[in-house]
Amino acid sequence: MEKTILKIGGMHCSSCVALIENTLKKESGVKSANVNFATEKLYLEFDERKISLQKVKDIIEKLGYRVSEESLVEDFETPFEKERKEDINEWKRRFIFSLLFSLPIVYLAMGEMIGAPIPSLFHNYSHFLQLFFASAVVVASFKIWRNGFRNLILFSPNMDSLIFLGTAAAYFYSLIVVGIMLFSNEVKAHLYFEAAALILLFISLGKYLEAITKGKTSEAIKKLIELQPKEATVLISDSTGRENGYKEIKVKVSQIKVGDIVLVKPGEKIPLDGLVIDGYSAVDQKMITGESIPVEKKVGDEVIGGTINKTGILKIKITRVGKDTVLAQIIKIVEEAMGSKPPIQQLVDKVSFYFVPTVIFIAIFSLLVWLFLGKPLSFALLVFVSVLIIACPCALGLATPTAIMMGTSLAARNGILIKSGKAIEFARKVNVVIFDKTGTLTKGEPTVTDIVEIGASRLEILKMAGSLETNSEHPLAEAIVKKAKEENVKFFEVKNFQTIPGKGVRGEINGQKLLLGTKRLLIENQIDTLNIEKELISLENQGKTTMILVQEKAILGIIAVADTEKEYAKEAVEILQRMGKKVGIITGDNKRVANVIAKKLGVDMVLAEVLPQEKAKEIKKLQSEGNIVAMVGDGINDAPALAQSNLGIAMGSGTDIAMETGEIILMKNDLRDVALAFDVSKYTIRKIKQNLFWAFFYNVISIPVAAGVFYPFFGVLLNPAIAAAAMAFSSVSVVSNALLMKRYHPMFLETVT
Repeated sequence: MEKTILKIGGMHCSSCVALIENTLKKESGVKSANVNFATEKLYLEFDERKISLQKVKDIIEKLGYRVSEESLVEDFETPFEKERKEDINEWKRRFIFSLLFSLPIVYLAMGEMIGAPIPSLFHNYSHFLQLFFASAVVVASFKIWRNGFRNLILFSPNMDSLIFLGTAAAYFYSLIVVGIMLFSNEVKAHLYFEAAALILLFISLGKYLEAITKGKTSEAIKKLIELQPKEATVLISDSTGRENGYKEIKVKVSQIKVGDIVLVKPGEKIPLDGLVIDGYSAVDQKMITGESIPVEKKVGDEVIGGTINKTGILKIKITRVGKDTVLAQIIKIVEEAMGSKPPIQQLVDKVSFYFVPTVIFIAIFSLLVWLFLGKPLSFALLVFVSVLIIACPCALGLATPTAIMMGTSLAARNGILIKSGKAIEFARKVNVVIFDKTGTLTKGEPTVTDIVEIGASRLEILKMAGSLETNSEHPLAEAIVKKAKEENVKFFEVKNFQTIPGKGVRGEINGQKLLLGTKRLLIENQIDTLNIEKELISLENQGKTTMILVQEKAILGIIAVADTEKEYAKEAVEILQRMGKKVGIITGDNKRVANVIAKKLGVDMVLAEVLPQEKAKEIKKLQSEGNIVAMVGDGINDAPALAQSNLGIAMGSGTDIAMETGEIILMKNDLRDVALAFDVSKYTIRKIKQNLFWAFFYNVISIPVAAGVFYPFFGVLLNPAIAAAAMAFSSVSVVSNALLMKRYHPMFLETVT
């Protein structure tokens, strides 16, 4: 079986997705076809012995869409990026135009009912004016009619088809009545131009909002690709006899091959995966691996493309390029996770599949039955139009988005950005919450946590250590200098300063030789560490990095540095556990550090030393056990796990990639907001269920009445006017119920805000 990703252009709505998927699934050799409307991509699995990729493309193009093979390009300019922007502008124009022409028709149709003043000229020619304005709205929204009609003739009816039938029936019925009025002034009948116009107006608004959000998920992929620098410095053999035997040239990263030697200076990004063949430096891998402290790299060590060289100069031999790099694998994992459909979408598709043809069948069946029973065409047509109008899914269309709008507004007022209905759906179901450690549960930067006095006072230790480290660019040095500055320490002048790679620093202060570094550095300088072993073991067991300060041969003290947990982290874990959630940590850091943090916070599980591409696998493993998993993270290394999880939650202080991939953003960086997001979700879903009940309630009760079921017994017939009113009332009830959500106030809100 072959797997591939194709870009699809020209899709206008979810009906296009269903049409492409259903058509391809009927073809022999196609195992699965999943179209992601947001990313405009088809995830295809097929047997190339039974069907060729070219035939798949031909099938899609015959349906009226454009197709191209997916590839990761350097500038990530999608083939249909321009088209997407034009689509947004087009629906905006259609909505504004429809709004301008809908307002007069509503005033003419409803003004008399509410006693609004209508000039006699307008009153006398009201039906002609309504026809004009309604026709203008139909022209502006003709794309909706075209899509609905196309799905009808392809025997794949959906909501668009029902909207087409309902609005077309209302429009043409009213048009026929106006035509009859031209020949007979005595004819009095209700017109339904306003129903057709308003339905098309609201649908146009929905299409406009959909066009705005369409393609947003692809921005996450774009920003991941942008991590890789555009250019790099390559070293090539120099025949001019220069001392180092190389000359430097700037080339595009896409031109670099396996085996090439690149030069990376301090502050530059490492272009591709490779091995260090010369130099020493600290490399910030936090964005890729999640390690809180930059990792020291020396000859023979591996480096990852997209990470940042902090201090020294490195010469790197490239070992992986293109799709084989760690970054490319992360991108692939994110894309695959984004390509899967959430269960709620599958449920909606299934409901729509049965709901639409059922309504159409009832309308046509009612028309034929009444004609068969001898009723005139006008009576049968009245029933037909009533059924379609009462069943037109305005309330059904408003039920979910209005509740979601209010729910997201409630969350936003508390600093929580909810990006999709899928996020709300899964947030209430989550039973396992996995936190990234570095930058999420912890601050993500080294901080001085302990200063142990042995042969000098705390202030003296900080003053001497800070003086030495002002000459170093190492991240641990920055933590010590920052701590000294916070305590307003004045630094000594340091002479003969020297960095000892991977071990520490040395220098002279007031003629005294000082060392600051690891236990290994002291042993190499014949300094006995036996009397501080207990302190060192205690600090290291707490996941802290220790540095020992020595003057001449005397140990003055120990400085411990660690990545400390964030404020409210422990409280957030406790709240989630009280809500019945199992809480875990996942990190690229070592087990000792992870277990220390876990013990402090009281979490239920620890997944340590997990590589970025493995994080998504760990999430998938939890899901395979029947769990609904939420992933909370802030870094690029979290993107695959955020995308794979049922619910991705990103910290507002995190990277753009994490924020794009995450479906809930915590803008205040308060971890207690995770619990608040779950509570808002639960409340919103309850309102959605209430709205759906009201939306379907009117259909279930009114469709039989509109079809004339009670007419033979009670003489009751739901005419189109009452049908339109009932439809409008159902929409009003749904919106009103959603507006009541303003009363929401969680019991634990005071502890969160």
